[in-house]
Amino acid sequence: MLESLYVKDFAIVDTAEIVFGPGMTVVTGETGAGKSLLVDALLLLAGGRADAAMVRHGCDRAELTAAFDLTAHAGLREWLAAEDLDEGGACQLRRVIRSEGSSRAWINGRPVTLTQIKTLASGLIEIHGQHEHQALLDRAQQLELLDAFGEHEAETAQVARIAQAWRGIAARIHTLAQGADHEERIQWLAHQVEELDRHALTPEALSALEEHHRRLANAGQLLQGCQALAERLDGDSEYALLHLAARAQSETARLLALDERLATVGELIDAAQIQLAEAGVALQRHRASLDLDPERLAEAEAQLGKLHELARKHRVRMPELKAHADTLRNELDALRGAGASIAGLRKEQNRLSADYANAAGLLTVKRMATAARLADSVSALMAELGMHGGRFEVQIEPQADDEPDPQGAERCEFLVSANPGQPPRPLRKVASGGELSRISLAIEVAALGSDAIGTMVFDEVDAGIGGAVAEVVGQKLRALGGRCQVLCVTHLAQVAAQGHHHLRVSKSSDGAATQTRIVALDKTTRREEIARMLGGVEITRETLVHAKQMLESAAR
Repeated sequence: MLESLYVKDFAIVDTAEIVFGPGMTVVTGETGAGKSLLVDALLLLAGGRADAAMVRHGCDRAELTAAFDLTAHAGLREWLAAEDLDEGGACQLRRVIRSEGSSRAWINGRPVTLTQIKTLASGLIEIHGQHEHQALLDRAQQLELLDAFGEHEAETAQVARIAQAWRGIAARIHTLAQGADHEERIQWLAHQVEELDRHALTPEALSALEEHHRRLANAGQLLQGCQALAERLDGDSEYALLHLAARAQSETARLLALDERLATVGELIDAAQIQLAEAGVALQRHRASLDLDPERLAEAEAQLGKLHELARKHRVRMPELKAHADTLRNELDALRGAGASIAGLRKEQNRLSADYANAAGLLTVKRMATAARLADSVSALMAELGMHGGRFEVQIEPQADDEPDPQGAERCEFLVSANPGQPPRPLRKVASGGELSRISLAIEVAALGSDAIGTMVFDEVDAGIGGAVAEVVGQKLRALGGRCQVLCVTHLAQVAAQGHHHLRVSKSSDGAATQTRIVALDKTTRREEIARMLGGVEITRETLVHAKQMLESAAR
């Protein structure tokens, strides 16, 4: 539901902020006051084409912002989340049009493309008016409305599920069939897997090999270093660490006899002497383990060289070679078993084709019956809306493609004949905006509660009608407002009186600039506005009484 609309420097509107409520809201005003500017603003927020002429004269840019309540629109909330545009359940559309003609769009404060804003807006708002795009003109939307009117949810879900499963299997068969013909690929994979299995190492084994190679490669340097260190620890030199430690121990013992407080120093030197001796033993063991073996070094270097070669060849790091071998092995196994797999998949595909034929056939029968019911309902409402002799039909056309289609085995087209003797034509080709608006109204009322659009806008839906027909139009719009939010721009008192809420648009000029104001009417000002629409400039007591009666009658 549309909660609010903010407009700044748009056309002849300086600044306007409008709060909307549920039910039917009517917009009235004198001719030329700018009643349709609200509709124009919503069209732009729904992704309509921007024009520099829409910016108020003398201003740099026009700003439009609309806030919607998505409580009843789980699908749209999911779409926002999938697009990373969700903001705690909020839904705000914003559009800025600059005076040079460029424009930008945002959803919940994040920049988006017009395609994204159109996708979201198509589930939020539907605009019926002369020369404007309508969801009802789209054949896919027509099929959805037909299914919603007939309550085919279970049947359409079953058909879509089977068709998607069939297509998934068809894609797998296509992939396997391509692979089954690639004997060269199978031979290449077999050779690569065999080679990798022979040489590739796990990351742990590779690390151990690299450490082993490092020791072999540096064995000579290690032996020389260990020998020098051993001499430093316990050699013949009087400066060997163990000799020096012994001398320090002896000197400490002499001093200790003079001062017992040096006992701790003596203990530390004893410990150091023990640790130096242990270091010497450990050094001797390590020297004994060192191996100057050129053959083993050559073997390690050859093994590492082969691993480097394989890593370059397969464009992976050396630690990843083992995992890469498993990947190639899986592909090889799949290709070798492609023939048996294809046979099993074709069997499953044939079963799904039979299931689809049954499910789609049941849906077709229901759609045919629903099409007849919808056609009768809309045709009857067209007569009530002043289109006597008009006729509405739903044409069901089989799909040319034999493959299972998620939308079913047929498509539909809404056809209409607005006048007696005229053959039905596609709804999208109806030329008269007024007729198109009333036909759309008839379809929406007939399908009351069938689609999920939360806000419907009717611009000049009452064009070319009056009297009793206008009252019927108003009643139908009010009934529609009981199911969804309705915004109606009208010039007829009979329609305006049916609204749950009333907005008045007025225009004023100070000689230098023209401004449009949009105000919400209370009970008194609303009666005066209805009276103005009934009686013109001069409002008499009789027209006020008549206006009061119309408002009271609509509220019953």
